[in-house]
Amino acid sequence: MDNKTYAGIAEEYSKLDSSKIVLIPVPYDGTSTWQKGADKGPEAFLNASENMELYDIETGTEVYQQGVFLADAVTENSSPEAMVEAVHQITKKYIKRNKFVTAFGGEHSISIGTIRAFNECFDNLTVVQLDAHADLRKEYHGSKCNHACALYEASQTTNLIQIGIRSMDVMETTVMDTDKTYFAHEMAEDDTWVDSAIDQMTDNVFITIDLDAFDPSIMPSTGTPEPGGLLWYETMDFLKQVFAEKNVVGFDIVELCPNKIDKSSDFLAAKLYYKMLSYKFQNESVDDEYDNSFDNSYVNKNNNSKFNEDDEY
Repeated sequence: MDNKTYAGIAEEYSKLDSSKIVLIPVPYDGTSTWQKGADKGPEAFLNASENMELYDIETGTEVYQQGVFLADAVTENSSPEAMVEAVHQITKKYIKRNKFVTAFGGEHSISIGTIRAFNECFDNLTVVQLDAHADLRKEYHGSKCNHACALYEASQTTNLIQIGIRSMDVMETTVMDTDKTYFAHEMAEDDTWVDSAIDQMTDNVFITIDLDAFDPSIMPSTGTPEPGGLLWYETMDFLKQVFAEKNVVGFDIVELCPNKIDKSSDFLAAKLYYKMLSYKFQNESVDDEYDNSFDNSYVNKNNNSKFNEDDEY
């Protein structure tokens, strides 16, 4: 990545020690099965961010002043499994430094690693997925770390709530919890879906957004666009309410497949990321200590051993 700081912000707001927020780019496109190019997504997102106004009108804030550290890109691509493990470990490293950790992909398989890290670090985690596709296959094309499997592990280990779904394989119906799935065609006719979804969330929430959740009329540059998607303001209203009522502990955004001619999708992704930060920190002054309800120790659910801030992996 050529970008030295996120959105071209001054270095005083981009140092790791003083930043509340960490952004991890993951330019990976190893398992996509239709349009390639998601590995170019993080660079396009960062370029658009440099040309974005940094005052958020709605919240009246300049959230970059909370500090945004742009981490080195995760470039592991020897195998899908190796990439997921690399994302898992780097995400967990920054969570343990008491940062609000975010990631930008890359295709959706990167979220297996981010979700795994947050699930290990936060009790009783809800994963909120905004997506056109269910992504609940246990294995696809010989790997459990395929983009089509991005939320399978979360469906087994977290409280998964799926929003905007409008494309899936029949096999995924055997895994899906339909009581916690909000299909796009039903959402179009039922305004109560927002309150219903939030009522099903636990206190700690991780959000994963596949940009094909949005309708192609406003978000054409993604690998597998599907008609009938979310529009901007209804999505912002939902996210704003989630951030207001729950402890959002982190998020990732994936599947920007940039177009050389039309840059509107790049700017949508940049604005989405910044809006989510603005909602998270709108009531926190620049000088406040960030509290993500993480006490620098947690139970590793895989082996039930206790870790603390100074432990190495």
